[in-house]
Amino acid sequence: MNANTNTTTATPATVGEHDPFEALDASDFTFSRRAWVDAAPARVYDLISDVSAIGRWSPNASDVTFDRGAGPRVGAWFSGRNHKDGRQWTTRSQVVRADPGTAFAFVVGGAEDGIVQWSWSCHPRGRGTVVEQSWQLLRLDSVLGTSRGDLDALRDYMTDSVETTLLSLAQWIAENPAVTGRSGR
Repeated sequence: MNANTNTTTATPATVGEHDPFEALDASDFTFSRRAWVDAAPARVYDLISDVSAIGRWSPNASDVTFDRGAGPRVGAWFSGRNHKDGRQWTTRSQVVRADPGTAFAFVVGGAEDGIVQWSWSCHPRGRGTVVEQSWQLLRLDSVLGTSRGDLDALRDYMTDSVETTLLSLAQWIAENPAVTGRSGR
């Protein structure tokens, strides 16, 4: 009898090896960014809650409009065109928070079954406002990607987009003092 008999025990694959979509947690794909802008919180809120203006600042969204008769209030719906990697698509979103001068948020796909929540908040700081924009993945959906790598890349892409949007908003406000309630210096 040979005492050196080798036995092999099967080791289950780890999440890292196969990265099953079902094992991912949507809450891992959330971020916030902030920028100071030279306008009062109430004026900043007016700008960001006017969804038709987002194309001025966002590198990825255009042709955003509230449904007929709707406006920046909870429950209102709007549509917008998105652009990424040479592709275009239209999304439907629903306002889930509308606190004038303070916070505005909407969910892509609607409050009941949405995929992503976009939030804006305004905090007075000195003579201006710190604007915070957040992106939160609410649930996994294969339309956004099917692996951690896909979702990490999407989050990174959206982080860059938010940073560009906030910088563009700050620049637009600086270049349009009459519209934002500031007189020139």
